[in-house]
Amino acid sequence: MSLRARIHAPEAPNGQQEENHLVAVYRGKLLEEIDLAEMSALSAAERRARLERVLGHIISREGPVLSTHERSMLIRRVVDEALGLGILEPLLEDASITEIMVNGPDQIFVERAGRVELLPMRFASNEQLMQTIERIVSTVNRRVDESNPMVDARLPSGERVNVIIPPLALSGATLTIRRFPRAYTLHEMIGLGSLDEQMLILLSGLVRAKFNVIVSGATGSGKTTLLNALSGLIPEGERIITIEDSAELQLQQQHVITLESRPANVEGKGQITIRDLVRNSLRMRPDRIIVGEVRGGETLDMLQAMSTGHDGSLATVHANNAEDALMRLQTLASMSEVEIPFVAIKDQINSAVDVIVQLSRNADGSRKISEIAIVDSHGREDYRIVSVCRFEAQPIAADGRVYGEFRYFPLPRRVAERLYMKSEPIPQAFGVAGSESDLAVRQGH
Repeated sequence: MSLRARIHAPEAPNGQQEENHLVAVYRGKLLEEIDLAEMSALSAAERRARLERVLGHIISREGPVLSTHERSMLIRRVVDEALGLGILEPLLEDASITEIMVNGPDQIFVERAGRVELLPMRFASNEQLMQTIERIVSTVNRRVDESNPMVDARLPSGERVNVIIPPLALSGATLTIRRFPRAYTLHEMIGLGSLDEQMLILLSGLVRAKFNVIVSGATGSGKTTLLNALSGLIPEGERIITIEDSAELQLQQQHVITLESRPANVEGKGQITIRDLVRNSLRMRPDRIIVGEVRGGETLDMLQAMSTGHDGSLATVHANNAEDALMRLQTLASMSEVEIPFVAIKDQINSAVDVIVQLSRNADGSRKISEIAIVDSHGREDYRIVSVCRFEAQPIAADGRVYGEFRYFPLPRRVAERLYMKSEPIPQAFGVAGSESDLAVRQGH
């Protein structure tokens, strides 16, 4: 079997082993001929070019006889093993892949267009997988071993990386790489079917009128993508502070300060949490605060900031629906070291949160805004939300796609009044609760 055939059919164990053996042999020959001290002085691009040139001479001198295409594939595989991340390199270069999931040396899954698929490739051994993991975490000055079996970090190129190894991962070393999300505008998201024009008008008005917005959804539902799109609606001239575990937001405004939390070092010191950054941001004269995700005691600080002059702030939270999002915020706020009764936390949430935008990831991999809800409760009363837009899905079609329609409901009067006072239009599809009101007449409904 040719090298080309073996590379394109890695599911055959013997072909895979033979290919891995060939790569290992030439990787050894390559390392014997290069000067590591000299290589360290070169840039990454220069190192790769030098290794490809040296390896080309070795193959020409010692064989095997290969076609031009087979030769280039072998050179790439060997250089990737010597310099990059081995078989993961082409996956990282594939723009269609949004997530790479390695479950031990024998299973590599990727996510494309919202669908997860198993790839017909594998690592040669657990040792090779561990070498790749160690190379990844070393780029961010971290280490992974039995005493430190979990690592969560961001690569210099922006990808988020999570590693967990035995004895915690019983199936073998597990590596998850989430690609840096592409920045979409809301108009582009309309083209993807995530929302429609009427929802765009409403969301634009809510952000410009400085409503506090919580983006809620499950893992992989597109919270960061939507948060980035919403932040693009913030007017120029406002001072925006973004706070994230891994800096992913790509704001285009001029006055943006990006803050990123820091994990503890190998001695367990130097950790800077999201909560530390939220507290510090309040001393930085922000017009808006954007928190990539609230997941702990920082929620209380964020709520206090929202209800004490920092209107128009944005944050995301993990929750399955709008009601759960409020309960989740309440639970997270109670995790603060400040002892505060639940009724007081409820007061904070009712005062701080104006809008919940719920996202869902459907069975066909599509991501949609499943609901836009207004928090209509006040003070310490039980949470009450008013749904103003909802996606109503139909049963999964024969082609596996999820179809449905967006339904609209009247906006609460106080929301419509606030939009009106900020000269923001009310989409005709929504209208105002109590359409006989003078406000509705002024808005042309």
